[in-house]
Amino acid sequence: MELGLAGRGALVTGASKGLGLATALALARDGATLAIVARTADTLEQARQAVVAASAGDRNDVLAIATDVTAPGEAERVVAEAGAHFGGGIDIVVPNAGGPSPGGAWDVDDDQLRAAFEANCLASIRLARAALPKMKQNQWGRICCITSASVKQPLPYLSLSNVARTALWAWAKTAASDVAAFGVTVNLACPGLHDTDRMRALGGSGGAPMGDPANFGKVVAFLCSEPAAFVNGVALQIDGGATLGLL
Repeated sequence: MELGLAGRGALVTGASKGLGLATALALARDGATLAIVARTADTLEQARQAVVAASAGDRNDVLAIATDVTAPGEAERVVAEAGAHFGGGIDIVVPNAGGPSPGGAWDVDDDQLRAAFEANCLASIRLARAALPKMKQNQWGRICCITSASVKQPLPYLSLSNVARTALWAWAKTAASDVAAFGVTVNLACPGLHDTDRMRALGGSGGAPMGDPANFGKVVAFLCSEPAAFVNGVALQIDGGATLGLL
């Protein structure tokens, strides 16, 4: 399928490994020009080289920005730098961040909740908000936040992730209809168990099947594509059917 991503400028955060890197690779293979963001410069450079190698047409103009987008003003600065690199603003923004630490709902404190909201909700909103003016001007844009299957079915002992990511889903659902007339879509990609470093750090899948991050990235690339122009305000579960709710 032709995704219509050739020449589109895409910004992916949390892109040095895991699902963020898989998404960046998928977008690059389908012709997008990438700006990738992560906190650690060394792993980000390794990711940049991988994205360059995967890029359609052997593109070598992948921009890597090592920063923490939860820091004051950094989301806006990253969007400005990436937009200048692309020469016409950002067409696609994929906010992504590693999940917060495990903890029960009665165990987490205010500081932990604030940090989770900054990383897994507010940073995504800031990135989207900063990218939107150029998208509206260009009458085309894709905002696809990588969150978690927990937005539909909370996961045990991951209360920080459950709360922050569900808040982001509520914002995205509200925001989507406000920008549809400008050719901009706002969606969520909601992974379940995938074979990533974070999943292994949480103790693995307990024997349950795990998804391939590369396939996850391809689904996100579709949500950011031209054929997905009428897919808007959707939280797509990418979890192998593990979520049992009907909505």
